[in-house]
Amino acid sequence: MSVILDSYSFRPYHVIVGAGKPVEVTLTSVTMLTPHNFIIDALAVQEEVGAGKTVVLTFTPTQPGTFPIYCDKRLWPLPSHREKGMEGILDVE
Repeated sequence: MSVILDSYSFRPYHVIVGAGKPVEVTLTSVTMLTPHNFIIDALAVQEEVGAGKTVVLTFTPTQPGTFPIYCDKRLWPLPSHREKGMEGILDVE
């Protein structure tokens, strides 16, 4: 699956995957100046994505549930990307 990281959003922002199945996510930042990250705390997922870069992330969610995805980057003293709405949802079925 592919996820685009834009200024303050993930596209798609809602992703559905199967429990116990490996998930490969291609993360592409389309911003040219600002780096992002892709964090799912409950699954211990954290991947840095440089400005204009693409990285591939693989993880295996073991339990069903709904988990927030977010970017916590910030340019001090401005609000974090998450505070500006850069959040998504991972549903594990």
